[in-house]
Amino acid sequence: MKVAILAGGLGTRISEESQFKPKPMIEIGGKPILWHIMKYYSSFGYDDFIILAGYKQYVIKEFFADYFLHNADVSFDLSNNTMKVLKDYTENWKVTIIDTGLNTMTGGRVKRVQKYIGDEPFMLTYGDGVCDVDLDALLKFHQSHGKIATITTTSIAQQKGVLDVSDDGQIEAFREKKTEDGALINGGFMVLNPQIFDYLKDDTTVLEQGPMRHLVEDGQLMGYHHTGFWQCMDTQREKQKLEDLWASGNAPWKKWD
Repeated sequence: MKVAILAGGLGTRISEESQFKPKPMIEIGGKPILWHIMKYYSSFGYDDFIILAGYKQYVIKEFFADYFLHNADVSFDLSNNTMKVLKDYTENWKVTIIDTGLNTMTGGRVKRVQKYIGDEPFMLTYGDGVCDVDLDALLKFHQSHGKIATITTTSIAQQKGVLDVSDDGQIEAFREKKTEDGALINGGFMVLNPQIFDYLKDDTTVLEQGPMRHLVEDGQLMGYHHTGFWQCMDTQREKQKLEDLWASGNAPWKKWD
């Protein structure tokens, strides 16, 4: 099953770094968050990736073009211009990188790669978020209901303290926020049947707006609720949180050796 990763946006909310590279190429522990996402999928056996690039797409292409060199131990003999590989490090990945346009919306980007995905179900996620979703259980859930689309839902915590209030207005508790106090959101990590392309019109289509609403109206959108770890990287603060988790050796999304 192919895995499509949205990696073409401008990343304006983390412009300190995205002015130089696409947001999915911002590093966590010395590796792009895109690499972390791909390693996570690969740990479940999903190794066929389609990267939906756009903004500064050449950075992504150059990363994979030089992947072997950057990850191998090598010895250079400059006297005769030769290189000897001492220890190589490879991935069992097929990576297709498609320039889906600079200003194309998310649905438009997916539409542009229809011919590379073909007439088969595929996975789709955003190139700026990691999690510990059980991808096998997610796929099994998708296959069980027979609908066009499954999104992973997750709760995001409130940003303020929380009041528990009775029906008559009495405050019963004032407490710190909990994750379950937050609203459910689309956390990415989606499974889509090829009929999804019928809901995607052109470059201006925003996947999370018209197509999702129409899927709901048609009874074709299901949510797989994830209660474990999930974190996007929209800001420097969120990037630092992921950096700290990685440095601790306890990053929840690290399922590989």
